[in-house]
Amino acid sequence: MIARTAAIGGLAAGAAHGAFRFLTSAVTSRRWARTNHAGHDVTLLEGPAYVVGATVGAAAGALTAGPAGVVAAIGSGAFGALDDLGGDGSSKGLKGHLGAAARGQITTGFIKIVGIGATGVAAAILADRSRHDVDAVDALVGGAVIAGSANLANLLDLRPGRALKVTLLAALPLMVRRGPGASAATAAAGAALGVIGPDLAGTAMLGDTGANAAGALVGTALVEATGRRGRVAALVVLAGLTLASERVSFTKVIESTPGLREFDAWGRPAR
Repeated sequence: MIARTAAIGGLAAGAAHGAFRFLTSAVTSRRWARTNHAGHDVTLLEGPAYVVGATVGAAAGALTAGPAGVVAAIGSGAFGALDDLGGDGSSKGLKGHLGAAARGQITTGFIKIVGIGATGVAAAILADRSRHDVDAVDALVGGAVIAGSANLANLLDLRPGRALKVTLLAALPLMVRRGPGASAATAAAGAALGVIGPDLAGTAMLGDTGANAAGALVGTALVEATGRRGRVAALVVLAGLTLASERVSFTKVIESTPGLREFDAWGRPAR
């Protein structure tokens, strides 16, 4: 089991790292360029590279774990890419996109919300089908957990390394237990290790493409590892954090909290 976990993680890390090197040398379009919080130019190609690594890792574990992780990584990454490439920034956050939709303005962010929600339900159904009969309530709650995890990772992708560190922390206990969900968690962590270097250096970032895929894959691992009670508990926590993000800045909270501040800054170049 340990050898299999190491193989999945290694494949994911190697594929993500290799994909990043290839994409940054082959893709010259400015559509994948952004200005980060510090005013520096960064590339969003880390996101597609993460999706490649995560998909390779999830596919390696699919023979025993099923295809749920593959669906979550590809689906969430694809809808994230739609927002990265087509979003105009006129609406922000869950509240902004839903509000725009209520006014008849369908944003790419709204399409992403619906798409990742559908992806989450599909991944939850596949996860349950590989172990037992599918229950509609469990599938819907599981889908919401996967979509909520994708959104939370995206909310954290505001400083170098932050979303990837949280991905690694969230994946670790699911990897250690070596039960259902371990393969998806290992794929998520391995892909994170494959691209964390340029992310911490502040030269690349996940964007919606990578952050949504990372969160969705960890969410899928959690869904695979839990029953209804665990999923409901996770959904309550995710919903609370999402609602809190509409009112408070996670960055301000992190930077004003000892321990969190140092962990968040760890690995970044000294200024």
